[in-house]
Amino acid sequence: MTDHDTPPQSDDKEMPIVEHLIELRTRLLRIIYAVAGVFVLLLPFRNRVYETFALPVLGSLLPGQSMLAYDGIDIFLTPVKVCLFLACLLTIPWILYQIWAFVAPGMYRHEKRLVRPILISSTLLFYTGVLFAYFIILPILFSFLAGIELKGVEYKPDITQYMSLSLTMFIAFGAAFEVPVATVICLMLGIVRPETLAKKRAYVILATFTIGMLLTPPDAISQTLLAVPMLLLFEAGLYIGKRLLAAREADNPPPPATRP
Repeated sequence: MTDHDTPPQSDDKEMPIVEHLIELRTRLLRIIYAVAGVFVLLLPFRNRVYETFALPVLGSLLPGQSMLAYDGIDIFLTPVKVCLFLACLLTIPWILYQIWAFVAPGMYRHEKRLVRPILISSTLLFYTGVLFAYFIILPILFSFLAGIELKGVEYKPDITQYMSLSLTMFIAFGAAFEVPVATVICLMLGIVRPETLAKKRAYVILATFTIGMLLTPPDAISQTLLAVPMLLLFEAGLYIGKRLLAAREADNPPPPATRP
């Protein structure tokens, strides 16, 4: 019996639905405890955390410019919300591990071998996307906005609006950097062949720029800075997927055709 024929380690018939729910609750509680624990640790440093979080806009302000809080409570709530987001961001590896641990007993061995590198690579790529947005996209965007002069209008970015925009950009770029993982999964599961995907490259280019238009502020620079990495990551995923498929087909060659 091959690995592909090996049954999962656990049998759903021997595990009642109540036990599944208990296991799910346990995993969810572990996730909540981890996020809450990191959040509590970050909370005393909330002002410093927010100052670091706001560096892209603070570094782009011209002399005499400053940020603005329309509502006084925002001065307190915004750093707290940033700490909560950072706690969720830092615990992503633990969250993905709990999800994997919940579904792993019902997976085949060859599926587990595929899932582990996917989880690791997807985590690293998501963090890379967030850092790319923080160090490159946001400074360029806010430097551009700070340099715009409009008669009778003073540029003072609102701290709440900045937080909302920045978190959206972090999530958008983190998700966009998952393109190679999604490409490899589609290829390995046989959803699409590499040759077919390569022929659809023009549609992929159109889709990336459309996504860049929808997920970034309405300026060509931000849209391009999102679309171009997505295209490069798509090509990387296509290349890696081809290599993995070739290696799998070499290890498991099709049986020779028999004569009638």
